Amino acid sequence: MFWPMLAIALGFLGLAVLGVLAVKVFVEAQRLGRQVAATTQRINRAAEDLERAATGLAETGEALR
Repeated sequence: MFWPMLAIALGFLGLAVLGVLAVKVFVEAQRLGRQVAATTQRINRAAEDLERAATGLAETGEALR
């Protein structure tokens, strides 16, 4: 009777550990998603700034040397 109860307890403990790890992975994936979104916004802003600068340069007719 002891061994079946031990097996059930260890099985439950294993499932609990897997559940905790799954929650940690989910939280980190959300954090990574937020970081990717923020970085994408920064890249888009930089691209817009570069486009404005290039447009201004093209309008003046100056060349970079």
